[in-house]
Amino acid sequence: MNKSIQTPIQISEPANATAISGRNPANLLENELIGRFMRSKWYPGIFQWPTLAIFMLIMFELLLGPTSAHDNFGTALTWVLWWPVIPILFLFLGRFWCAICPFATINDVVQKFVGSNKPAPKFLRKYGIWIIDALFIFVTWSDHVWGVVENPVGSGVLMLTLTTGVVASGAFFERRTFCRYVCFLGGLSGNYARAGMMQLRGTAEICATCTVAACYKGSEKAQPCPLFEFPKTMTSSANCNLCASCAKNCPNDSIQLTVRPPSFELWFVRKPKLEEAFLSAVIMGIVFVQNVTMLEAWPPILRMLEKAVGTTNYAVTFSLAFLISIIIPIALLALTSWIASMINRESTLVNFTRFGYALIVLDMAGHMAHNLFHLLAEGKAILFTGMALLGQDVGHDVSAALMAPQTIQWLQFLLIGLGLAGSVYTCYRIAQSNYSAANKWRTFAPYAVLMILFAAMNIYLFILPMAMRM
Repeated sequence: MNKSIQTPIQISEPANATAISGRNPANLLENELIGRFMRSKWYPGIFQWPTLAIFMLIMFELLLGPTSAHDNFGTALTWVLWWPVIPILFLFLGRFWCAICPFATINDVVQKFVGSNKPAPKFLRKYGIWIIDALFIFVTWSDHVWGVVENPVGSGVLMLTLTTGVVASGAFFERRTFCRYVCFLGGLSGNYARAGMMQLRGTAEICATCTVAACYKGSEKAQPCPLFEFPKTMTSSANCNLCASCAKNCPNDSIQLTVRPPSFELWFVRKPKLEEAFLSAVIMGIVFVQNVTMLEAWPPILRMLEKAVGTTNYAVTFSLAFLISIIIPIALLALTSWIASMINRESTLVNFTRFGYALIVLDMAGHMAHNLFHLLAEGKAILFTGMALLGQDVGHDVSAALMAPQTIQWLQFLLIGLGLAGSVYTCYRIAQSNYSAANKWRTFAPYAVLMILFAAMNIYLFILPMAMRM
């Protein structure tokens, strides 16, 4: 990787939200109720086991329930409820979902009974994010080519495949190797957690004199950090799932859990990585393709592509549309970075890597806005399919909408507007932290235009009529 990418930013970063708020943020672990609960033996198990039970119900429904997505309770729970809600969890609670994810729980159970606890392979530690990038692209592609979401059995096979990977990883490798280095959802949650409002860190003054490292290694009180993080040196929430093992193990009460402004961490990324910036651009492309293929205009677009490539093979035509959707944000970010490089005299790669993180806020907003349609336009499907599971048929002619389409659309516009504001401000803070006053505004300007362009593209797609999942 380019050496300049690894160089710390020119203006020192604050360790927490103090520089923004002008005061020390409250440590939530000092609250008697919160601190006692998170350090208790019940946490996070009190959430893990119900989540695992619901997952088993979903798997039963997906594999053995109704073959139509419209009638399948597992499909409704997974794609109408869980998938739209999870980015909201990332915003408010960071990567907390990964602490209670059923796959992670299965990993822990397998590891407890048959795990050999070998170190994670070097190639995973080195190329893990690139593997996650590739898997995220492949899973999205396969969803459309093989109809995973619309096919309960397809969704079930996807879940079984992930379970197989988790079982294999838990049997051979230590901690949650799969979650850290392989899971595509873990990569997504890690990126989004950077923009989240929850921050767990060690207290620098206390950690400086500590030689125990129980927060990382574990103790008789709790397991070691499952995602291989060391709170003493941690500067990112990307791989912190708020499991509180470090808080339980720390003998000095050094761990702090604080609330910070959304996107705060993205303003001061000390060592930006190309693969993480690349993933943020890929996610933008995936949001585009998810929107395009759900539009009522998608069939005419598909026929146009079929005519252009001379085949009616859906895998071929969709792959072309998918490739274009992925390339557009990557190419636009690269072009903007080339323009910025002529201003600040740093390479295109350095600018791409550094400012790619600003896309994360708009990514999250676009993800929320897209899935908000499914949650609010199809939300009653959860109730209907649940009633059908209990033997009560409500019929197929009852609307599943929770809100009117116009209301949903305005909420989507609001989310995109907030995401745009967050991404533009993040671009400003990145420019401010890395460049002189003379270059700050000139470097910021092309990226601000890029964010406005991406937001406009999202809004245009949300204006067009969208089809239902169920």
